[in-house]
Amino acid sequence: MVKKNEIIEIDIENVEFPNKGTSTYEGNTIKFKGGIKGQKVKARTTKWKKGIMEAKILEVLEKSDMETESGCTHFGVCGGCTYQTLAYENELKLKEGQVKSLFEKEGLDINILGIEPSPIVRGYRNKMEYTFGDEEKDGPLALGLHMKGRFYEVVNTDNCNIVNNDFTIIREAVKEYFTNKEVNFYNTRKHEGVLRHLVVRRAATTGEVLVNLVTTSAYKENSSVFNEEFVEMLNKLELEGSLKGILHTINDGLGDVVKADKLMLLYGRDYIMEDVLGLKFKVSPFCFFQTNSIGAEKLYSIARDFAGDIDDKIVFDLYSGTGTIAQIMAPVAKKVIGIEIVEEAVEMAKENAKLNGLDNVEFIAGDVLKAVDDLTERPDLIVIDPPREGINPKAIDKIIDFNPETFVYVSCNPVTLARDLKVFMERGYEVEKAKIMDMFPRTAHVECVVMMSRVKD
Repeated sequence: MVKKNEIIEIDIENVEFPNKGTSTYEGNTIKFKGGIKGQKVKARTTKWKKGIMEAKILEVLEKSDMETESGCTHFGVCGGCTYQTLAYENELKLKEGQVKSLFEKEGLDINILGIEPSPIVRGYRNKMEYTFGDEEKDGPLALGLHMKGRFYEVVNTDNCNIVNNDFTIIREAVKEYFTNKEVNFYNTRKHEGVLRHLVVRRAATTGEVLVNLVTTSAYKENSSVFNEEFVEMLNKLELEGSLKGILHTINDGLGDVVKADKLMLLYGRDYIMEDVLGLKFKVSPFCFFQTNSIGAEKLYSIARDFAGDIDDKIVFDLYSGTGTIAQIMAPVAKKVIGIEIVEEAVEMAKENAKLNGLDNVEFIAGDVLKAVDDLTERPDLIVIDPPREGINPKAIDKIIDFNPETFVYVSCNPVTLARDLKVFMERGYEVEKAKIMDMFPRTAHVECVVMMSRVKD
């Protein structure tokens, strides 16, 4: 029997969603994160769990036959992408197969209408959260993404191919600026230092750019290094898009997440404009917006198509974010009500509705679990677009109790989608159709849209 901490060489026999490889070794089942079917890898076993040995890939010894692309220069070091070495058509086949296998494994017989490719594969992301750190202990300042499988080290993503070149120009300029100013990064081990994150948003349709520098409060607040000089440096950059706003966020929390204890506007405005399916949307620093704007048009078109005829009908949009889906449904619906827990997103949704001249949309700030209790209208359609953890188990029965004719479920996590679909089916709903949308090329993630209809009371 294989033991813990053994170094083994294995062939990857299968990869399940989301990017979980499986192999057999000396009669034992081995599971690990990552890998591509057909690769031969060196791995270290870590622990037994429910009769399965878990392992960590250390090195790819032989490539899979599917790996025909050179990919990104950072691939294998940076932890951001998974499928850089696959031709895009092979990536789509792989993802479609993984989702179908997941549903089959969960006992779900679903009519999946294939996978919709992203309209663009390179430079598609409209937001990046870069981290300040070092590539090796006590090395020079780095600014980029975390190294694969490492929490503390950061790799300079000089040639990242899933973002527009404006991101690379800004990232490199900011790194050089603070290197020259000799400002240190926030050390997550010691909980000391200044520089934490650089968040860049760039609207795909308008080219507008928003830069948000995140630091601790361990700096001189009146220092021009974080004000006039920083703004002047960014404004001198030659970008393809146009710089519309520069912000400075103070975050003294211990967690490695971007949040605001204090937010200061240094230049311009605190939002950018994005166009989706003929509608205009303000995108603010901390609100959720689909990271693939061009792909979002396809995703929302699928959802709108699955909704069917909603002329003069009432629609609920649960987990509505900045109200994108609600406003896409509003031009033909009688009324749309959106619920979102993030207050900033709700305020932005209200502004966007006014901007688009929509007066039949109402947005409510609150937790779906509690907010649905105050709804008095009976919906004909409910659209659900929850976070990765899916619908709160305590909320799902409340949602189904509205008993609409149709549900459209938009999911960024097929695992929790499969879990939730079982509850809908137990409660008298039938899955009519589903479609996979590749919103995140080169990563292991996809979106799924499912249409369900009521078959019994």
